[in-house]
Amino acid sequence: MAGALALALLPTSTAAAAPPEAPHAVQAAAANDSGWNDFSCEPSSAHPRPVVLVHGTGGNSVDNWLGLAPYLVNRGYCVFSLDYGRIDGVPLFYGLGPVEDSAQELSDYVDRVLAETGSEEVDIVGHSQGGMMPRYYLKFLGGADSVHTLVGIAPSNHGTTLLGLTRLLDLFPGLEDAIDGSAPALTQQVAGSDLLQRLNAGGDTVPGVEYTVIATRYDQVVTPYRTQFLDGPNVRNVLVQDRCPVDISEHLTIALVDRVTWHETVNALDPAHATPATCFS
Repeated sequence: MAGALALALLPTSTAAAAPPEAPHAVQAAAANDSGWNDFSCEPSSAHPRPVVLVHGTGGNSVDNWLGLAPYLVNRGYCVFSLDYGRIDGVPLFYGLGPVEDSAQELSDYVDRVLAETGSEEVDIVGHSQGGMMPRYYLKFLGGADSVHTLVGIAPSNHGTTLLGLTRLLDLFPGLEDAIDGSAPALTQQVAGSDLLQRLNAGGDTVPGVEYTVIATRYDQVVTPYRTQFLDGPNVRNVLVQDRCPVDISEHLTIALVDRVTWHETVNALDPAHATPATCFS
């Protein structure tokens, strides 16, 4: 493990991201049957902004959202998700390519969602890298004109430690062998990386976008967990244990199954109708 992680953290500026692949047919069918990634969806007056879900490192557009996507669809949202950050020779895991390239993929996908739905803005909900990477899109690729709200669930906003990345690889069986030392996104999520210094220089946020960060004190991947929080006048930072002291969600389960997180996500998307999140959410 240590040797492979060391290789993964070597500079990989020459690595090229391959075009994204569609999810497996079974996964795509599951998403469609659950009502998301339906480009015929027409946003309602109650929820006029489509929601774009952005998976984390090693994730994909379906498995990451089998809980939250239907939760949002059942509450009347048009919901979409993309695969991004594929690298050559690694067909099953996404979110591994350079963050800059992934942000461009997100930009292109948001443009498609806006065109297909006729909406003026989207909201973005991202997990792990998927909560951090959209900030690059907002800051450097003009995304602030197209995004109203960004919700980051356990986001790597200020990076993580080498131990945190080791634990991330442990969560995805087969990923360590598959990347074979070439995964730029891992390098870029180490605290103090050039990418993160550029991203956070001059402030964590950009004007015109509302930010919510949802974190758990039991996160062992993006560590210390408080580095996930953002600083700015348009930021709401939420620790799930402040809503439910017995919540033991960690880095993956906070997005996959944690209903406190889902409740707070909806509160962020529709603050005018927010309700208190509790252990019974």
